[in-house]
Amino acid sequence: MASASATGHNALLVSIVLLATVCACTAETPYAAGLSEDFYQKTCPQAASIVDAYVTKFLRKDRNFAGAFNRLQFHDCWVGGCDGSVLLNSTQTNQAEREAHVNFGLRGVAEVDQIKAALEHSCPGVVSCADILIMAARDATAKVGGPTWPVAMGRRDGVNSTSFMADSNLPFPVLNFSGLVANFAAKGFNAREMITLSGAHTIGRTHCNGILPHLYNFTGKDDATDTDPAMNKNFAVFLKKHCPQGNRTNTIFIDSTANTFDRAYYKNVLKGKGIFITDSALITNPAGKKVVTTFSKPGSAFFTEFAAGMVKMGNLGVLTGTEGQIRRTCQFVN
Repeated sequence: MASASATGHNALLVSIVLLATVCACTAETPYAAGLSEDFYQKTCPQAASIVDAYVTKFLRKDRNFAGAFNRLQFHDCWVGGCDGSVLLNSTQTNQAEREAHVNFGLRGVAEVDQIKAALEHSCPGVVSCADILIMAARDATAKVGGPTWPVAMGRRDGVNSTSFMADSNLPFPVLNFSGLVANFAAKGFNAREMITLSGAHTIGRTHCNGILPHLYNFTGKDDATDTDPAMNKNFAVFLKKHCPQGNRTNTIFIDSTANTFDRAYYKNVLKGKGIFITDSALITNPAGKKVVTTFSKPGSAFFTEFAAGMVKMGNLGVLTGTEGQIRRTCQFVN
């Protein structure tokens, strides 16, 4: 199993790159061609309000669903672009993205279908599932105390979805700092943006499936004592009570204030209380630790940079114009 510490050479290289990079996160991010904030103004002017109303409804029932909507956008856009492919069901001849190992425990698909049904009733064949994901992630984040950001619409839905593509593109929770930097760089994001978007872990929950390597298989020994030595000892004991060795299905909040979008995630990471190896890895690099420390403090640019990162992510690999389709239901191609 991968170690959470970067090699000395890679750590030094990444530190130099990270410190030398002037972050453009606060600059205005241009939308991908074919997208605009008023895309549905004539064809479905009530689209945004319908999505907002349903997100409010879901969060009243379970405030922690904000994390699920954030995860859906990330897991969709990182695999072939923001085309709603993460929502598709498997078929007899194809295992879809949702069946990938890295998508274990993915939530929110049924809820997105409820939103889609309401939009189809109001504006048949107009609003894409891909756009619903973008709106829902923004609305949910803002409703639990996070930032808001402008969303440009006009994405169309893809028709291809494979578990192999998901497992090949999304970062597994055992990556070290260098691995994370490489994964995000492949999508056009720098190291600081990677640390910023990791802040989405301030909301949501996870199954023990992604935590076990951090607790019992950190160096590959696969035993009860093979725990990340940098993890807070009391926190490790706490996690092991909730995630006994071999138990992959129990759930646990990722953050100590998991129903509120705040800076607690970065504070926890600095205290050795990162849930995943990827969380703890952020401070194994000196420059990375400096960013985490900055974001943990009031008055930092975390909220602003997170919003910019989500806008930038929403531009990845979009289908527009006559590409793709507008699905009638989000789990099936037309």
